[in-house]
Amino acid sequence: MQMRAEAATEQALASAPKAKSCIVLFLWGGLAQQESFDPKPDAQSDYKSKFGEIPTATPGIQFCEHLPLLAKHSEKMAIVRSVHHSQGAHSSGLYKSMTGRDPIGGTRARNRTNWPSLTSFLGRFQERTAGVPNAIRMPHTMYDNGALMAGDDAGWLGSDYDPVMLRIPDGAPYSGTIRHTEPALDLTLGVKSDRFRKRLVMLDQLERRLAANGAAEYQELDHFRQMAADMLVSSPVKEAYDLEQEDPRLRAMYGDHMGGQGMLLARRLTEVGVPVVQVVCAAEDLQGGYSDTFDTHHDHFPKMKERLLPVFDQAASALLTDLDQRGQLDETLVVFLTEFGRTPKINGKGGRDHHPAVYSVAFAGGGIRGGQVYGSSDKNAALPTSNACTPADLHATVYQAMGIDHRAELHDR
Repeated sequence: MQMRAEAATEQALASAPKAKSCIVLFLWGGLAQQESFDPKPDAQSDYKSKFGEIPTATPGIQFCEHLPLLAKHSEKMAIVRSVHHSQGAHSSGLYKSMTGRDPIGGTRARNRTNWPSLTSFLGRFQERTAGVPNAIRMPHTMYDNGALMAGDDAGWLGSDYDPVMLRIPDGAPYSGTIRHTEPALDLTLGVKSDRFRKRLVMLDQLERRLAANGAAEYQELDHFRQMAADMLVSSPVKEAYDLEQEDPRLRAMYGDHMGGQGMLLARRLTEVGVPVVQVVCAAEDLQGGYSDTFDTHHDHFPKMKERLLPVFDQAASALLTDLDQRGQLDETLVVFLTEFGRTPKINGKGGRDHHPAVYSVAFAGGGIRGGQVYGSSDKNAALPTSNACTPADLHATVYQAMGIDHRAELHDR
């Protein structure tokens, strides 16, 4: 049934939300299910992990031995071990995991016929507040070999619902494997607010000629320019952005890396009213000297042990601890996503390749019942064996927790 936008929103928000905000932690590159939430001690020899498994706080649930901090939070977490789809490239896998749809029209970024991302859809159904974006993503866009990925923006919802891109305030955020990215906002204001406002007035006068022509590019620019200006001048977001206001001990708990400081900033942003924040769990130092992703085609075990899992374990466990201690976990849904898993068989370079046939994700907070595992995979982590589910099913769970009816229809025309 065709509905106006207002009617669609009213219908979609018919249920009471369990969560007031959502933090999406995206493990870019493809997190190995075997070396995270679904260890396989009985796998055949050429598939078996070099890592062991450890008990969690929940009897009967085991994690990889290199997630000891997250293992203590299992009572807060719901683990899903049976997610699957058929998109084996980063571009199509990201599209599938973030939109719930196959990329039938291709994976060209910034295409307004693309399906909107989960983050954009969630933001679409939130009330607007001046200077507070409905959705933020950080610290960088999703790129693969220099190409911007589709499925990370608002698609046919329009540019008004593109998540605002923020950089982490400390350090040099983009380097190494994440050297290709779109410019991101830095909310450090170097001039007084009154001078800044005067400059905006002058800029607005210069841009009116573009607006008179009705250029679509101008409409997108104007929306984000106004949002940035509101945040810079008088928004609680600007205060939340200043990580120097945090207790140094808390910052240290999250970790001196992009992943940790990004998750800390996500907590601060939701605390001041940003309803949806998407964070790439970036294994980068704050000086920009090194970065990596979970795309471990070679040297899988050294990278996971020394570089990737420690960042994820420290940062994600700190976020859960922090939210819980502040009494905010029940109203903050934390979603752990990745575009696919890794192959059961270890390749000739000591790595694991892309494997969308089964992988693991997790939920915490926001009314989600913790201490449980949904679904299972076979002994080699190759295929689901019970309760197989798709990214669209995961999205439905998120929408339900946020009080959005996933069956509601929203039309772009």
